[in-house]
Amino acid sequence: MSHDASQHASQEQHHLRCDLLIVGGGINGVGIARDAVGRGLSVVLCEKDDLAAHTSSSSSKLIHGGLRYLEYYEFALVRKALIEREILMRIAPHIITPIRFVMPHVAGLRPRWLLRLALFLYDNLAPRELLPGTESIRFSKHETGAALNSSLTHGFMYSDAWVDDARLVVLNAIDAKERGAKILTHTECDSLEQKNGRWLARLRRHVPHASGESDEDNILVDAAMVVNATGSWVEQFQHRLLPAIASAPTITAAKSSTALPPIPPGTQKKLRLIKGSHIVVPRLFEHEHAYIFQHPDGRVIFASPFQGAFTLIGTTDSEFVGNLDEMAISEVEVDYLCSLSNHYFAKQISAKDVRWSYAGVRPLVDDGNQDAKAITRDYHLQLVTEGAPILHVFGGKITTYRRLAEDVLALIAPVLACSESSWTAHACLPGGDLAGMSPQEQDGQCLAHFVQQCRERYSWLPDQLLQRFARSYGTRIHRLLADCVDLESLGECILDDLYEQEVRYLITHEFAQTAQDILWRRSKLGLHMAADAHIRLDAWIRSQIVSAGGSSP
Repeated sequence: MSHDASQHASQEQHHLRCDLLIVGGGINGVGIARDAVGRGLSVVLCEKDDLAAHTSSSSSKLIHGGLRYLEYYEFALVRKALIEREILMRIAPHIITPIRFVMPHVAGLRPRWLLRLALFLYDNLAPRELLPGTESIRFSKHETGAALNSSLTHGFMYSDAWVDDARLVVLNAIDAKERGAKILTHTECDSLEQKNGRWLARLRRHVPHASGESDEDNILVDAAMVVNATGSWVEQFQHRLLPAIASAPTITAAKSSTALPPIPPGTQKKLRLIKGSHIVVPRLFEHEHAYIFQHPDGRVIFASPFQGAFTLIGTTDSEFVGNLDEMAISEVEVDYLCSLSNHYFAKQISAKDVRWSYAGVRPLVDDGNQDAKAITRDYHLQLVTEGAPILHVFGGKITTYRRLAEDVLALIAPVLACSESSWTAHACLPGGDLAGMSPQEQDGQCLAHFVQQCRERYSWLPDQLLQRFARSYGTRIHRLLADCVDLESLGECILDDLYEQEVRYLITHEFAQTAQDILWRRSKLGLHMAADAHIRLDAWIRSQIVSAGGSSP
């Protein structure tokens, strides 16, 4: 094919027709896509970058009820999140695992009785079957005390769960695709217009190559309804593409399951963009528990084990103003997190110890609270029914994404005449069926048992690599290693423990297209590799595309 013909083909317009067009490939977008396609709707999802490229991969990596929200009397939100914590641990036990948090008592801050009361509520606001309850500890007699400043003498230990946040997004997208959804990454919604009571959307797809260049093509989508799940961009999407619709008088306000105030007709919910930043340093303690620290400024900071050799510290809470596509931690935030860490841990750190950092913006619903850390983490849904229907998603948190999707489907089911029966709590995410197809068969020990089964089945795999595969892919490890009988079967070792077999799997089945997708979102291997690892991996991908005549490896 000539260059001109190839270019013409790449710009050819494609036409799709669907019930639901979802704009946004973060956790809310993919969660809605999964739920909707499972109820019989035809779904197209577009994301302008990679899946989980922004806020959904920049969290504190926790599935938690939000202990500190109790201080702001958000009991219903905490209960909802605690219920979801239990559900998510059952449907994705390979990437969501229990973790015990240590909360030291600090003289002069919240009194001990208040902490104990809050933890009692945290243990009992919702049914809890998979996690142990709170206990009091003396640091002189507990392994978690050795890493702490000697002025800290006692505290509490309670339970929450750790999550690989970016993989949670990818697994929802995989499940949605396998059930029939069309998932389009690196595809931006350029325009929306109403026609005959439906939406006509023009999507621009820019397929990146390892060379840094990209091909483009246009996709026209004829959709009965649109969901704006663009997260931090939700208001921009409204104002840029829907200037007339944004002020339409017919707005159905769907509050979340908590008792939030209704949205008056003709008004729009506003977002507060709150920046949260994290740093990763060489590990500050040897055990596998995490810490939660109070601070005199009212903030709460987590310090968690991360990727074996590191400690993850965060997060900050500050108002964000700027370009959402140019997000980065500031020197002031780095110094703040280091200073706070030094206040509690015996091992001192500074900016030079930071091995990796990241920042994300949480799109929180503006509830009028001037204090960033006190703004509600709950969500609002707005369904505009003037003309072709469109639903806007405001706010939310990763722990309650599945419940948010259920609330979205409950709201749009009458409009699109789909099933009103919820189902996602009863179906494991891809790879999550460690103990069987039913989530109720999973318990806190199923991952350990599964890892041992994998050791017996793939005895030729180095244990560190096997554990990474099992914890990343769950039962999908058997697809990844299909027909592999030894290390040589994994193909070329491209980088350290990254083999050709895994890269091809990620590109074919998990929407990965570049080294950054693979090293920082599908995995965190970039943290363990040389600074030029992405250059070397992109060069390998590029060489495979060339040798394959332009197709993905």
